[in-house]
Amino acid sequence: MTDDLRDPSRPVRDEDAFDVGSVAAWLREHATAFRDDLVGTPQVRQFPGGASNLTYLLTYPGRELVLRRPPAGVKAASAHDMGREYRIQAALAPVFPYVATMVGLCTDESVIGSDFYVMERLDGIILRRDLPPGMSADDASRLCENALDVLVDLHSVDPFASPDLAAFARGEGYVARQVAGWTDRFARARTDDTGDWSDVTAWLGAHQPADVAQRLIHNDFRFDNMVLDADDPLRVVGVLDWEMATVGDPLMDLGGMLAYWVEEGDDEFFQMFRRQPTTAPGMWTRERIVEHYCGRMGFEMTPEQWRFYEVFGLFRLAVIAQQIWYRYFHRQTTNEAYAVFGPAVGYLETRCRRLVGGA
Repeated sequence: MTDDLRDPSRPVRDEDAFDVGSVAAWLREHATAFRDDLVGTPQVRQFPGGASNLTYLLTYPGRELVLRRPPAGVKAASAHDMGREYRIQAALAPVFPYVATMVGLCTDESVIGSDFYVMERLDGIILRRDLPPGMSADDASRLCENALDVLVDLHSVDPFASPDLAAFARGEGYVARQVAGWTDRFARARTDDTGDWSDVTAWLGAHQPADVAQRLIHNDFRFDNMVLDADDPLRVVGVLDWEMATVGDPLMDLGGMLAYWVEEGDDEFFQMFRRQPTTAPGMWTRERIVEHYCGRMGFEMTPEQWRFYEVFGLFRLAVIAQQIWYRYFHRQTTNEAYAVFGPAVGYLETRCRRLVGGA
């Protein structure tokens, strides 16, 4: 087991630095958990994964915490809401045992220049591009099943049994709101090199199904947002990155998850998208995942019905990439890792168009 699987943190990038002393002072006064452990000023490192909210490791002598804050630059009005991300995890904790303990939410921007929240650090393994050494094909298959079972557990939560969770519900019409909302986000994030997506968005508008259910959904469910038990890496012990979680159609959540699921037989450019070990021997295909999940949830699903969710998942991924590319294009960030997002949007346009055409 490499140290990088347990702690992939790195020194903080200059553009993402903040006043650590101010955070430490705020926590000493406002922390709702672990306050006795928060002595002195923590050491701070940054987690490199992700291209949306910024995530940091705060190390005290007796406790490790995680701080989340928004990135700099223009962002979608409903995105990067620290209070929302904090509250949904706090509300989930009594009914879903895979969320971290919340420590504090700061909405006073004078502390570090933005809202932020702090939670416990869940110790374990976070998978990136490769499986841990020694994991067999049978292990990889079991890991797929265990991860999907956690998603099924989440989608089995009745949000209306809890007033705090029900507050995130907007009623029926989730699919329609998502199609309209992500189409609008894409229009507002266009750059000079953005292609013509009108045929794809028109197809999504014409083929959108009714909601199959109203459930608690994560909206970014991937291996690199899961924490695995360090002693039993086939067991999921935590789920991270709840910024897009809400009450909505669970099949939309699965479609979003599979937009990131790169198979061994996918083309070379799509292989470049891979951030998870989904091409390893034993990993399930997208088709098998849909079949297993729908069987567990009791949903009837044909390949033609699934095509909408696959196209939408890829379109939503393209919008996310375009929003990140917008920041890089306008030099609101200097992180060169974002330079690939422009070509990625163009590729996803082609991939969506092929699916819309029935390929």
